[in-house]
Amino acid sequence: MIAIVFIVFVGLLVGGASLFGAHEHAAAIASSTVPWWGLVAVLVCFIGFFAGGIYVGGALAMLSLLAGFGLSDRPFWNFIGEMIWGPSTNFVLVSVPLFLLMGEVMLRAGLSERLYRALNVWMGRLPGGLLHTNIVACGVFSAVAGSSVATAATMGSVALPYFEKSHYPPRLVLGSLAAGGALGNLIPPGITFIIYGLITETSVGALYLAAVGPSILVVAMFTAVILYYSYKLKLHGDAASKAITWKHRLASLSDLVPTALLIALVLGTIYAGWATPTESAALGVAGSLVLALVDRKLSWKMLQESMRSTARTTSMIALILFGAYFLNYILSSLGIPQMLAKFLTGLPFPGWVIMLVIIGFYLALGTFMEGMSMVITTIPLLFPVVTALGYDPVWFGVVITMLVEIAVISPPDGTVLYVLQGMRRQPGPITDVFSGVLPFMFVYMLAIIVLMVFPAIALWLPGYLM
Repeated sequence: MIAIVFIVFVGLLVGGASLFGAHEHAAAIASSTVPWWGLVAVLVCFIGFFAGGIYVGGALAMLSLLAGFGLSDRPFWNFIGEMIWGPSTNFVLVSVPLFLLMGEVMLRAGLSERLYRALNVWMGRLPGGLLHTNIVACGVFSAVAGSSVATAATMGSVALPYFEKSHYPPRLVLGSLAAGGALGNLIPPGITFIIYGLITETSVGALYLAAVGPSILVVAMFTAVILYYSYKLKLHGDAASKAITWKHRLASLSDLVPTALLIALVLGTIYAGWATPTESAALGVAGSLVLALVDRKLSWKMLQESMRSTARTTSMIALILFGAYFLNYILSSLGIPQMLAKFLTGLPFPGWVIMLVIIGFYLALGTFMEGMSMVITTIPLLFPVVTALGYDPVWFGVVITMLVEIAVISPPDGTVLYVLQGMRRQPGPITDVFSGVLPFMFVYMLAIIVLMVFPAIALWLPGYLM
């Protein structure tokens, strides 16, 4: 539905632009060396491949071959190996499997359960206490996981048993876990920042610094939403938590030490300038292994399971990335990104209107496309448009990451929603997850609008420290 509304809106926007003096830009599109029917055919194939359920990496590669043979007269097949070799040997990209491995080790070592238990001791007294614990625990775990799906799966497995006999509505429980899980990409060291930095040649360290302010903003707004529903539904603090003494609270801090050490090791070395994201990711893996060894959870079986899961996810990301690089090369050789940038920047509208159209495009795309695929396939096309409009690449990286967060929790195709539905012990319809996450989706959208009005929320810290 969102996609249909967006297409109608863009049609009205471009039609209105043509009435107010954009004829020359439409003529420029029409006079391009790429025939319009060819672009339409590529778009139809793009939609057909994804609607048919073809794996994203394979769909991108097939689309690249069709576009190359059908629209280009260059011997692009001579450069396929070089195109794939570039991203596959990029040092920054090595951090992706390392961050994933660190999260897998933490999950299997039981560190996430200790984190949730300790935070619940401190937050259980608040109205909607366990819901606040969901958000904060997901936020803290995100600082070492780097993945929304990993965060949602890990914290969902820990948190859901706490709610089985509680008075909390299932919709709010699942919605708060989905929203908290989505923070896995926004809070450093999110993997989306690494991919975005690789594609656009933007400093990953600057992106991590820029994400601090928006992360705090989103968590604060989530807290406000939970407080509102807690007072509306009279969800008072947990009785067991009210009986906990300060002695027990202080003792629970020991369960936060392992996660705090990993955060300090990973993010501290990046922000201090002592290590690159890849080097800090390697330090994080080593730290998680040491902590698992101290807790006597380290075994060959645990390592094998962690590595197997990491390899599976990394292979998926790599195939998507290679297919996208291939497609982007073909489209760039045809001049399509430049043509799109010229057309959009030439429309008789302010830059912020074009940016809202781009944001609407991503919101629509996120309803049927996976977040990482969405970034890899569209950034090379839209990044020139954004920079031509005068927007900061670091700021746009944060906005794109937040749009990816919305995509992973957008019905009907949000990955995190199905992960949580599959983890429910008590049966229930998936509409519980869909309806529960909607208030938090609107919070994300409102946060993006706030960032558009006050870009300094994202840009102040990197500007001050770099």
